[in-house]
Amino acid sequence: EQLAESGGGLVQPGGSLRLSCTAPGFTFGYHVVGWFRQAPGKEREPVSCISSRDDTTAYADSVQGRFTISRDNVNNAVYLQMDNLKPEDTAVYYCAADKYYSNYYCEGFNDYFYWGQGTQVTVAS
Repeated sequence: EQLAESGGGLVQPGGSLRLSCTAPGFTFGYHVVGWFRQAPGKEREPVSCISSRDDTTAYADSVQGRFTISRDNVNNAVYLQMDNLKPEDTAVYYCAADKYYSNYYCEGFNDYFYWGQGTQVTVAS
């Protein structure tokens, strides 16, 4: 399955964006889904995730209180609402999901199998 991210773009500091992760024929509802980002010259880092077990969520300290991950089972998508964006949030953002229906908490989970191509987020004035 190929996941697809959308919703990236250029935004001023303090602004908001909502990223979407979709995949035709892929049911997000029973999968661990995570958002990651990679800034130029840096390693990819986890940003947020949502559990397959009970939809509990986890966030990196750097985005806690500003970003919100959610799962939309009607539209079969996972979103990352990003508010109060900062220049240091500039990166390519990727979504990822595990391979099989699962029953996991996502915090600490690292067995992602499906990945998207990424969407660029640039925060600049």
